[in-house]
Amino acid sequence: MPFIVDLTSGNVEKEHHPGEIGGSVLGLRLMAARTPAGLDPYDPRALLYVAAGALGGTAAPGLAKAVFLAKSPLTGVAGESHALGPFAAGLRGAGVKALAVTGRAARPSYLLVQDGQVSLHDASELRGLGTAATTDALRGRHGRGAHVAAIGPAGENLVRYASVVTDHAYAAGRYGLGAVFGAKNLKAVVCVGEAPAKGAAEVADPGAVAGLAAYYRDSLATNPLAAIQAGMPGFAGWVGDPPAPGYAAVRNFSVTGAHGLRVPSAADYDGRAVATTGACPGCPNDCLKVYAPPGLAERRTGGLGQEAFLSLGWNLGIDDLDTVLAANARCNDLGLDPVSLGGTLAFAMECAERGLLPGGPAFGDPAALPGLIDDVAGRTGELGDLLADGAARAAARLGPAAAPYAMTVKGAELPCFDPRVQPGIGLGYAIAPGGPRYDALEHDLDFDPVAGLAYSFGEARRIGAEPAPVAELDAERGRRTARLLRLWSGLDALNLCVFASSPTRPLTLDHLSALVTAVLGREFTLEDLLAAGQARLDAMRAYAIREGGGPDELPARMHEAPVTAGPHEGAVLDRASFEVARAAFYEELGWR
Repeated sequence: MPFIVDLTSGNVEKEHHPGEIGGSVLGLRLMAARTPAGLDPYDPRALLYVAAGALGGTAAPGLAKAVFLAKSPLTGVAGESHALGPFAAGLRGAGVKALAVTGRAARPSYLLVQDGQVSLHDASELRGLGTAATTDALRGRHGRGAHVAAIGPAGENLVRYASVVTDHAYAAGRYGLGAVFGAKNLKAVVCVGEAPAKGAAEVADPGAVAGLAAYYRDSLATNPLAAIQAGMPGFAGWVGDPPAPGYAAVRNFSVTGAHGLRVPSAADYDGRAVATTGACPGCPNDCLKVYAPPGLAERRTGGLGQEAFLSLGWNLGIDDLDTVLAANARCNDLGLDPVSLGGTLAFAMECAERGLLPGGPAFGDPAALPGLIDDVAGRTGELGDLLADGAARAAARLGPAAAPYAMTVKGAELPCFDPRVQPGIGLGYAIAPGGPRYDALEHDLDFDPVAGLAYSFGEARRIGAEPAPVAELDAERGRRTARLLRLWSGLDALNLCVFASSPTRPLTLDHLSALVTAVLGREFTLEDLLAAGQARLDAMRAYAIREGGGPDELPARMHEAPVTAGPHEGAVLDRASFEVARAAFYEELGWR
């Protein structure tokens, strides 16, 4: 039952959708039904959807996510981003499961969600503030327990990859949802109250949920990936030996051999932890930790995702940890997606190196990074304005010679895990109808018969994803990838956390079914989970086709420039094999 909010008129009404779980599938249906084809993402009629749904915000492992959804100003198709942390619980505690927002406020404003009611309030004095100062000001007005989803200057300035940041550190980063907030003059959504009678996250079978939580807690010591997530410095704290050449992006995916860049040691994180526990209510894994260098003016915004070190570090030719941590915190405070920012800066650096962007930035220059971030967020100067639109649009403005260096799919910058080494990831990047995401499906290397995570093979087999050598690119790779994408799409549709779930994390397929059943009080099966995943993918694809979304293709570099050293030497995505795998992917999902 979403609240439909018209920012232009201030009107708020409830709308009933019986049988809907209320995650992204409902949001996609509302977008398709309530907006005309071809609508500009910044048009006041565009729809913005924010939801915890029936599961998000429940005090249980893997149920902390909130979804943010709108037509993306970066890709022109459905942009879906998820925020971990406590915001979903705050939305549910305030008595609301979902908001569908249209219109444009006459002045900078915020939505207050309190005790099952939604109202619009002036935020003119908050314009120009970062997400941390905005959150502080709104908590000063509505209480320290308020939960806040806010944008910073990047969203106000319509940077096409602006993010929404919840509760200081937990970003809904990809696809420019912060710019949609900005176009609507919506500075924040504020959630106040704990009202079980009005929709907070009660569960049908508390005993079953408690049992699953105890199992999950015990699994943290035995599941390898969960143990890394829970430990220090955590899943996003890259430490130890450098990944093999070709595994991760270096200098805009242009260097696939020796590069001389280092990975931090665990000791490098000493003194940099801001908050390392308690991010997600009900989940003991603490996989999203907050780090920032000592002495940084605003450290609370340093929520560290797994991609930050690669996107703001190696992909820019930088390996200094403090530079990366400071850049990540600054991105969150300004409201910028680190992945798209890193990909756009890397594009500009390669263009400058090749003489296509005179005076542009250079790889391996940590001192220049803070100024570049501020210029993009403020659209300051010609370069800042150029890069604020993302690599694909910047390439179009620079001319045809720059196009090969925009590492984008459907207009969105690639995540920094190289698809040449993991072709299933490449298929997921190319075909996922909302654009490329590194967490859209589990990585190929995990299912390699020799190097993979053998404990996960049984779970993968249950959905038809047999182990296979990581380098194989054939029709079966296409089918396997589609099945994995469908599974994780089901998790996204229900706001279940992929970092807690099958096939490689502690919540197995049976645990997930039992968890949903225990929360909702009605039987939920693996078939239901996969059906939800298929429904979400079908809805996203239908919307992409309606809006004329970009082709299901990767940058030419992935097909033409092989890895040049190390255990993956020679890895490249053969075009003919990729087309065979893509056709099998479509067939598995019933797409033509």
